[in-house]
Amino acid sequence: MSSINHSALLRMMGVLFAVLGISFIPTVVIALIYGEYFEGLCFGGTMAVCGIAGLLLMKFFNPSDLKPKQRDGFLIVSMIWIISSIVGAVPMVITGAIPNPINAFFELCSGFSTTGATIMTDIESQAKSVLFWRSFTHWLGGMGIVVLATALLPSIGIGGQNVASAETPGPTLTKVTARFSDNSKTLYVLYISFTVAEFILLVIGGMSAYDSAIHTFGTVGTGGFSNYGDSIAHFTSPYIQWVIIIFMILCGINFNLYFFIPRRRFREFFADEELRLYLGMIFIFSFASAFILLTQGDYASISKAIRDSFFHIVSVMTTTGYATADFDLWPAFCKMLIFIVMITGACSSSTGGGVKIIRVLAAIKFVKRGFFQKLHPNRVINMTINKIPVQQSVVTNIVNFIFLYIAVLFVGTLLVALDGKDLVTSFSAVLTCLSNVGPGFNGVGPTMNFSGFSDYATLLLSFLMIAGRLELFTLLVLFSPRYWNSNRV
Repeated sequence: MSSINHSALLRMMGVLFAVLGISFIPTVVIALIYGEYFEGLCFGGTMAVCGIAGLLLMKFFNPSDLKPKQRDGFLIVSMIWIISSIVGAVPMVITGAIPNPINAFFELCSGFSTTGATIMTDIESQAKSVLFWRSFTHWLGGMGIVVLATALLPSIGIGGQNVASAETPGPTLTKVTARFSDNSKTLYVLYISFTVAEFILLVIGGMSAYDSAIHTFGTVGTGGFSNYGDSIAHFTSPYIQWVIIIFMILCGINFNLYFFIPRRRFREFFADEELRLYLGMIFIFSFASAFILLTQGDYASISKAIRDSFFHIVSVMTTTGYATADFDLWPAFCKMLIFIVMITGACSSSTGGGVKIIRVLAAIKFVKRGFFQKLHPNRVINMTINKIPVQQSVVTNIVNFIFLYIAVLFVGTLLVALDGKDLVTSFSAVLTCLSNVGPGFNGVGPTMNFSGFSDYATLLLSFLMIAGRLELFTLLVLFSPRYWNSNRV
């Protein structure tokens, strides 16, 4: 196996710094609009340093005809997320918004990984530019900075497919479009369209333009950062809550399916098995939760019980993490439903996290096939999804991922428990970070935060957020000696 392509890596880092530099511009504008000149200087200075570093790296490191292999993609993608979080945390420390560098790194890992877990305790007291940048990182990380970068790669001479394949969330069973660069550009047009549409609808609902931008970033990126401590509960408008519910659902769908719509292939869109399981779980779990809230909880209003149930099932399942109520106070049955969707997550190739519905679907079919084989041992039973046979290698990868997910979840819980937190808090903190959800239970519930963890646990949870966002293998493979030994396969 060939060694790491350092030239391509450094040039890719140059592209990253350039993209990060450009991404600071809206925050600087917000700082100037609201008269936050010190914050504007801090963000502007970071922007300038990023821009200069990016230009220098792109100028002096030219990979020529060398293209990054998938092996390079693991390192490139992992470095992108880690460096983005470090660079993004710098102005948070300089402005004094989050003085502790480790806490700032956690907050930005949470932003770029679209987790939405926070260590901030008095959010409303923060500068508007700080909160804007914090939420804007959700939008940047929603489909991955690497996807944005790979749309630009053909113009700088680096192939993008192998890099992005290491980041794209969820296994890919079918290909809708042929050319990767065209695909990524089209996806971003769709992503921006969702952003503009939700922003307009929230403004129509009475939100200020600033609040609408903050919550649009958090919804479309399925992140969940709000500029209010009580999240969406701050807004008492059912209209606003339903708008956010709808866009959370839309952004939790496999983005590749949207290519069927302009081609008027609606039957294929709605026939997708992953989509049907995703929507089925949302409706069944939401109505079941609403029924229990009305019969066992404190809810007297049917409409509010249905709205809150839909909101939180969708919010957690799409790993957005917004809240309109404290679901930690709900009956155990409702909390168990939330726990389940916290694991399953959203669809593959969406902005959501978790195990992904496609893997859950494959696991169900795998178990179902096992039962049939017990009943009919001499019969050959093919496993299919959307009437397409699933290769054994794909099944193996899915099983490997699920086992690795469980292993990381339990090992992570053991390590976080060393911090002295109770079992439920430790377990749900690891689960919510690994699945990129945000709120958990007990000490990290919807009305709580992550400020009570030590620096050690905070760093560990930061690592889990990035690992979860990058589908575990992408980051964990870097800890294998075989990866760094070019003479071994």
